[in-house]
Amino acid sequence: MSERKSPSMLAHFARLEDFRVDRTKDHKLIDIVLIALCAIISGANDFVAMERFGKTKQGWLAEFLELPNGIPSHDTFRRVISTLKPEAFVDCFLSWVDALQTATAGKIVAIDGKTARATLDRAKNKKAIHVVSAWATDNHLLLGQVPVAEKSNEITAIPLLLEMIALEGAIVTIDAMGCQKEIAAKIRQEKADYVLAVKGNQDHLEDDLISHFAARDEGTIRGKRSVFESKGKAHGREEYRRYEAVPVPHTLRNREAWQDLRSLCRTTTVAIKDGQTSAETRYFISSLAADAKHLARAIRGHWGIENGLHWVLDVYFNDDRSRARQEHAAANLGLLRRWVLSLLRQDKTLTGSIEKKRLVAGWDDASRAKLLGIL
Repeated sequence: MSERKSPSMLAHFARLEDFRVDRTKDHKLIDIVLIALCAIISGANDFVAMERFGKTKQGWLAEFLELPNGIPSHDTFRRVISTLKPEAFVDCFLSWVDALQTATAGKIVAIDGKTARATLDRAKNKKAIHVVSAWATDNHLLLGQVPVAEKSNEITAIPLLLEMIALEGAIVTIDAMGCQKEIAAKIRQEKADYVLAVKGNQDHLEDDLISHFAARDEGTIRGKRSVFESKGKAHGREEYRRYEAVPVPHTLRNREAWQDLRSLCRTTTVAIKDGQTSAETRYFISSLAADAKHLARAIRGHWGIENGLHWVLDVYFNDDRSRARQEHAAANLGLLRRWVLSLLRQDKTLTGSIEKKRLVAGWDDASRAKLLGIL
């Protein structure tokens, strides 16, 4: 038999602690986790499919895994992945991200939450699992994730996520839920800039922004205003966008409470589809200078986490339909899916959509081996 090869991916699971008692260790922990990863790369979306992939590809897997008792059952995949501590699993992922040596300087890091709706369990009075993720929109790379505690919300999860990743020089964008003074201060502490969406969850803030831009429109307040406009077509509609940025006025209440606040921004989007016109106005605050074009890049970039991560997870990985509810199953499966998506995004050897890449990886052992870095 030829010498067993080793996937470079294996090293990133080294810090996983095996929680099982010895008498239940029919399969090595590293084998279970790596088969699950290979299966998801190859198109599997649940535990049953993981077992089927393993049995179909047992000969190929045996080239680099020991498999002392063959392929684990779907119940074993479910039990082990459900019981792994999400924090330890995320540490493995961060080890892989560090190995990529991806700098965040000047990059947009979008932070947003996603709910796995099918994990709602009314019979046990359990809410659906909600995970907050950090997504590098330029690199198409997940940087980290934190599950939101059962009786908590994104406001408590976001600071934990910010501590987890290297942010120096990045531009962090967050929707209105994360528009909090403490979160802004934490981002600046990490030597990054922020662009935060504003709604009515902060006393006076949205009212003050609306009033200030209205006064400028009426001419009662004059001063420097940076403007950037764009036009385009998307999703069968014509879109016009106008971005206006101004320095922070002295009349803004509690301005000192927002660390290093430098600019306010108003965006106006007009969309025309099938002869119908709709308009939307949104407001933002930022530690960046009042440069409308620069702020427009960050604001538009934030949608990268919705289009490049959340939408893809639902369409190609059935993330929103996953009913994995046992213990940490949803969080850990979610991380495996995000990991695979990041892996496929970083790969330059396969062409086509994420769906096509997974199909090729499922069919072709050599393509799958390249993705895993098997020497």
